[in-house]
Amino acid sequence: MKTCTPTTLLLTSTAVVSAFTVVPQNSRYITVARTSTHLNGLFDGVKEAFSAPPSQLDSERETPIDRWMGWSVVSENASSDSAAPADFVDSMDEKNYVAVELPKPMGIVFEENDSEYGGIFVQSLKDGGVAAENGVLQPGDQLVSVGTKDVSGMDFDDALGAIIESEGETTKLTLFRGSAKQFYGPTGPSKEWLAAFCEKGGVPAQ
Repeated sequence: MKTCTPTTLLLTSTAVVSAFTVVPQNSRYITVARTSTHLNGLFDGVKEAFSAPPSQLDSERETPIDRWMGWSVVSENASSDSAAPADFVDSMDEKNYVAVELPKPMGIVFEENDSEYGGIFVQSLKDGGVAAENGVLQPGDQLVSVGTKDVSGMDFDDALGAIIESEGETTKLTLFRGSAKQFYGPTGPSKEWLAAFCEKGGVPAQ
């Protein structure tokens, strides 16, 4: 009957992974070879693995954890290039807005945007008019608010009517410096941002 010599493994305060190597059967002892592969940092990268979004998700593979983590779902044909358009103007940056306080008549010729957008914009400034002398407004500026009233997207008569019906010696106009597509298109401001912006009267008049 064969006997085995017991081998004692000592546990140290630093966790290690042990690899066992058995020598040939004609040897009297079973030896234990230790490697010093420490478990320190075993969980390094786990947090990053869970927090980093996948490079691409299709809609059929979306799970609640994807939505909870804020990972975007893109179609299989979506481009990996997420760069902003060359003509991008941030419509939720107040630096892209101007405001004036002018008496009436202001000398501004407004024109209505294409029906897909709505709203009105500055078509031109009358020579010698108040707005031209003020020097702030430019052709193409999109009218956003009259005082604290949001007139964006209104048809021509309603938007212009807000200016005509305004009271006081001067009327404040706030305008977006960009195109109708940049303001009313996919990159336009959110309804919540725009409502708060108009409620406070837009940006200071120049």
